[in-house]
Amino acid sequence: MGAIRIAIELRFYAELADFLPGALRGRSFEHAVATHETVKHIIEALGVPHTEVGLLLINGESASMDRRLEANDRVAVFPALRRLAPPCAVEPRFAADSHLGRLARYLRFCGFDTLWDNAWDDADLVAIATGEARVVLTRDRALLMHRTLSQGCYLRDTAPLAQLADVGARYALALGSGKPARCLECNERLDRAPKQDVAGRLLPGTLAGFDEFWHCGRCDGVFWRGSHWRRMREVVDGVARAIANGLGQ
Repeated sequence: MGAIRIAIELRFYAELADFLPGALRGRSFEHAVATHETVKHIIEALGVPHTEVGLLLINGESASMDRRLEANDRVAVFPALRRLAPPCAVEPRFAADSHLGRLARYLRFCGFDTLWDNAWDDADLVAIATGEARVVLTRDRALLMHRTLSQGCYLRDTAPLAQLADVGARYALALGSGKPARCLECNERLDRAPKQDVAGRLLPGTLAGFDEFWHCGRCDGVFWRGSHWRRMREVVDGVARAIANGLGQ
């Protein structure tokens, strides 16, 4: 005997509709489901990762993703909202997939703990994210549907600065706060280094032109605020302003 199927009513709001076929966007539609299926399974079968859902209403009441449905239930699915200030009480930590190296560097520049390795496969990323309670950053919808993932962010844009804006807005990140940066190469937090301690590793022009230096205790790099730092600071500040303007702040 086959599974019992029932009809429910579904609607996906705002940017969640982008995941759906065009004919299903911007409206309620009837959908046939099996009684044993959870809402999570139903939503993801339509192409919407569970990590992108911020609020689920069934017949007007808040519900969990493991809920099973009854005939004629009305399901409304809303996206994870962009957070207005103040930022999250617990600062998010990230794990970026292998295609997002430039985004990872921008987040590290802003001081946010962001793991990335271009050798990772999906299994590596999921294991690290679940084991360390990190938010997965990816453009791979299927990856975000992994059953063990509880935190993830689907990035719609391919441009690293647009991706930074998406992450910054969604998690209310203080991109221009001036908090200590992390090493762009290995993610370690940088420490101040007295000039005399690093002088022997610097070119004469750098030694003469700068007085403040930072050191990475993991990869042993030495950093200063030269032209590369200034360019990154300028573009990141531009992203921070765009986020503030977009949220009406």
